[in-house]
Amino acid sequence: MTDGLTLNLPHGALALPAFLPDGTQGVVRAVSADDLEAARVGAVQMNVYHLMQRPGTSTIQALGGLHRMAGWRRPIFTDSGGFQVYSLIRQNPKAGSITDRGATFRPGGDRKYILTPEKSIQLQFSYGADMLICLDDCTGPDDPPQAQADSVRRTIRWAGECQRAYTRLVEQKGLAEAERPRLMAVIQGGLSRDLRRECAEALLALGFDAYGYGGWPLDAAGQLLEEMVGYVRELVPPEFPVHALGVGHPASVAACVAMGYQLFDSTMPTRDARHGRLLVFTRDPAAAPLSRAGEWFAYLYPGDDKHVKAAGPVSPHCDCPACARYSLGYLHHLFKLNDNLYFRLATVHNLRFMTMLMERLREGAE
Repeated sequence: MTDGLTLNLPHGALALPAFLPDGTQGVVRAVSADDLEAARVGAVQMNVYHLMQRPGTSTIQALGGLHRMAGWRRPIFTDSGGFQVYSLIRQNPKAGSITDRGATFRPGGDRKYILTPEKSIQLQFSYGADMLICLDDCTGPDDPPQAQADSVRRTIRWAGECQRAYTRLVEQKGLAEAERPRLMAVIQGGLSRDLRRECAEALLALGFDAYGYGGWPLDAAGQLLEEMVGYVRELVPPEFPVHALGVGHPASVAACVAMGYQLFDSTMPTRDARHGRLLVFTRDPAAAPLSRAGEWFAYLYPGDDKHVKAAGPVSPHCDCPACARYSLGYLHHLFKLNDNLYFRLATVHNLRFMTMLMERLREGAE
């Protein structure tokens, strides 16, 4: 499935390490599939919790699955809904409940959505995703010890149920090795080394195609939990790709690649672009050592008045459509107008920054 440098998936080989922009509801906000290809994005990540609500499973199937619906020919990863267990239910118990059977979400009104391990896999499979992620009981790093222990026990149990559901579907459809989607399990345990090891060993014994770092990866100050993130990578044999779920800050990505992580996803680059924060290399990325200090990149704010007459591109080190054709002064103008073209060009630029970063990190790994 992987030769260390590529991850072979039904919709093509994904060069590693790779950053996946989040198209949570079936779209990477403000850009088309052509724009993603122009930014050299290799894969995108979507979310089953949101997709099952909008546009809904029957609509996705009527439109031919996620790839046809979104016009995207390359791999798609689908998150299980496990993060929403943390971000919605654990943050607000009135928004739902968690039991050993699964999670019940009550996002508002009279409607409720139930996700069991089996249902999460069935939905992801029916959407035609390339990498399915097991439903996990996600926690925050500061959750109490008993909550972390319960999360690990439940995550292991759910992973086994996901694997059984997945195996049944592969066998029912008679899929060959190259045709089957891959299955990722998520390692929970908060800040406890013992719980992380317990979870990793149990999941490795079950056997999955890939593994993910589960739980919120940042501390209260927004800094990467480097010690625990590094420890989890050490628990997984190097032949398995490991996904740093939710990690998208450039310095954090570079640090995680140095630890051995190969997969990343985040809404940060695209959200920042829409809100007027662009990523730029401070020097030629081909020659820049990517230290953990992060001085090799900076943020540029196109809305600042000092850019009103800037005739050069956003970055001389970028080959994205925005930098190749338009000036920073023009993006300033579009930003002030709140024009849709700004959102498109800025998003493509930040995504190209991330893919250039991954290209540079791949060169360092070869």
